[in-house]
Amino acid sequence: MDGIFLVDKEKGVTSRDVVNQISKKFNIKKVGHTGTLDPLATGVLIIVLGKCTKLVNELTSTYKEYIATMKLGIQTDTGDITGKIINKKQYSGNIEKINKVLKSFEKTYRQTVPIYSAKKVKGKKLYEYARNNEKVELPTQEVTIKNIIPIKFTDDLITFKVTVSKGCYIRSLIEDIAKDLNTFATMVELRRTKQGKFKIEDCLKIADVKKSDLLSVYDILDDYIEINLDQKKYKLIKNGAIIDKFFKEKYAFFKYNNELISIYKEFGNNQAKPFIMYKN
Repeated sequence: MDGIFLVDKEKGVTSRDVVNQISKKFNIKKVGHTGTLDPLATGVLIIVLGKCTKLVNELTSTYKEYIATMKLGIQTDTGDITGKIINKKQYSGNIEKINKVLKSFEKTYRQTVPIYSAKKVKGKKLYEYARNNEKVELPTQEVTIKNIIPIKFTDDLITFKVTVSKGCYIRSLIEDIAKDLNTFATMVELRRTKQGKFKIEDCLKIADVKKSDLLSVYDILDDYIEINLDQKKYKLIKNGAIIDKFFKEKYAFFKYNNELISIYKEFGNNQAKPFIMYKN
């Protein structure tokens, strides 16, 4: 099986749990996902299978959309409501101030990676440092908040919709927003509603996923052309040769006798190289 399943991850399971369930359900070993969702979070989880595991970087590089709810006045060690409360602070403000602060985060900035994350520092995942009570300097990384839209504000809860770049942690964003509101905050709910072109409406609960729901590489990639090869070019392509890029699109789906042989991707100075090989 080569392709992707669009899963609506449920609360209380890890992204790895979903991968394992798909692997067992369809008896396939080569399975992965394209962006971790915390156990607390729900929503779009793209599961890649077979040769399409090579698409992970293509899919994770796209923008993601979330609906998040934050609770003002408390900070937890994990950055979400499942953690231990480590700070409290009263908050007094109004909807105008909240809207102004939210709008100010439509920008590119360096965000601190949360301690409870799988980001590696010196070969070890950050959450391992946290669990062992070891000190570590938290890294920062550049993220872009494309847009952020307030949805609801009641008492100490703020719900907003946000579209973010690769590498953005919503838990860190919430803590950054709280800082500008002169308080603390923690995440209480998170739902990924879109990743790239794939929307929550396209997703299925894992129990409902069937083999017929598998999307092919044709459904996944954009900006491609199909090219039928003559025998001379077929010999080059099937052996994975780097070629001069004679197509304008980002990807070329090379076929021989109407059978997909290889997908090539642009790289370097007007060249193309194998991306996914189907026949060799």
